[in-house]
Amino acid sequence: MTKGDDGKLRAPSGLRAPGRRLWESVTGDYDLDEHELALLVEAVRTVDLLDELERRVRSDGAVIDSPQGLKAHPAAVEARQQRIALARLVAALRMPAGDEEGDQVQGRRPQRRTGTRGVYSIRGGRAS
Repeated sequence: MTKGDDGKLRAPSGLRAPGRRLWESVTGDYDLDEHELALLVEAVRTVDLLDELERRVRSDGAVIDSPQGLKAHPAAVEARQQRIALARLVAALRMPAGDEEGDQVQGRRPQRRTGTRGVYSIRGGRAS
């Protein structure tokens, strides 16, 4: 990522308003490492995609008529998947969920994630 004349990181090209707001909010408050910037780029692009999908659903309705009958709008289905992806990206960034000082006053600890989730196997199953 490159910096502009004002010293701020330049947002990825092609961002719309929702993605740009998230970019400016995060980069304005935090110094991110390169791997965190890569996660943020994907998060802001996902926010923009979610905005587009939501506009489609609002325009067409949550349920559409298809040759097989009524079904959920494909954009609504995709939005559900993108929300999951966004939640995982934000969790991987480990952004605080509010005012850190306020969290400490209330006795809450910042969330810490350790380790990685791997492939699950069936217990008692035989190896092939």
